[in-house]
Amino acid sequence: MRHTSIKKESGAVPSSEGLPITYDMYLPSNAVNSLPVVLFLHGFKGFKDWGAFPDACFEIARSGCAVIAFNFSRNGVKGHSDTFENLDLFADETFSQDLEDVRSVLDAMQTQKIKTASAVLETDNVAIIGHSRGGHTAVVAAAEFNEVSTLITWASVADYSKHFSGEMKKDWEEKGYTELQNARTGQTMRINKKVYDDLIENSDRLIALKRVQSLMIPCCFFHGTNDKSVPMNDTQILYQMCKSPEKERIMINGADHTFGCSHPWNEDDIPAHFGKVLDKTIEWLETYYLSHNQ
Repeated sequence: MRHTSIKKESGAVPSSEGLPITYDMYLPSNAVNSLPVVLFLHGFKGFKDWGAFPDACFEIARSGCAVIAFNFSRNGVKGHSDTFENLDLFADETFSQDLEDVRSVLDAMQTQKIKTASAVLETDNVAIIGHSRGGHTAVVAAAEFNEVSTLITWASVADYSKHFSGEMKKDWEEKGYTELQNARTGQTMRINKKVYDDLIENSDRLIALKRVQSLMIPCCFFHGTNDKSVPMNDTQILYQMCKSPEKERIMINGADHTFGCSHPWNEDDIPAHFGKVLDKTIEWLETYYLSHNQ
């Protein structure tokens, strides 16, 4: 059943460090009884409101679920804005903390700190979608948390330890930090050595390629064939190493890392490549997740 009217409810819950995890929850306006939940995880230098992601959340919610998109507590964006005002937090955004943030959101739903007055959120079985670094974290979360019963990744990194360049590693050894330029905002964004150390020291727990091997839940891996940021081979490796009997790898011919999206996105329609991703994502959710939660 496709719902025509979708509402958005926003709020924040504390992370394990006491930092705010801001979220938006998209759900059918006439929702009653119980609602399945889909979590959406943004990528590196991203945020919940990036590009056409909010449009995607609206569309997914039309399938009859609650979609919760949230900002990782250390992503550097302040509140519900799209500006990086907390670069000191961004500098120490570890993979461990991102994973803890997913746990905090799950806990907040279970304790009804995240709730809606019109329906009860189903918290025992949730689906998770992640883009890029968020896809990497989504794989780990799916392996780590029993509540996650369906996984979908968009242009995910397979092993983030391989994603850091030799120059970045040299900076960390010599200076204790490295710096990247944000092409959109022009800001120089620091990443402290703590981020790299956390990933390496906890690699068995935090690297997607290692954790995907234990997944037996339905898993769908998307990637664009013209992705210049993350090689499409990353998705191929994740797909191959996943042992789930219900898995699929979907390549979007000609699509880039964001499937044609950019920020800000002020167009009436979503990009064609992203539309293909979204249509197939909804189909996957309806087949492997929502049909089991109705």
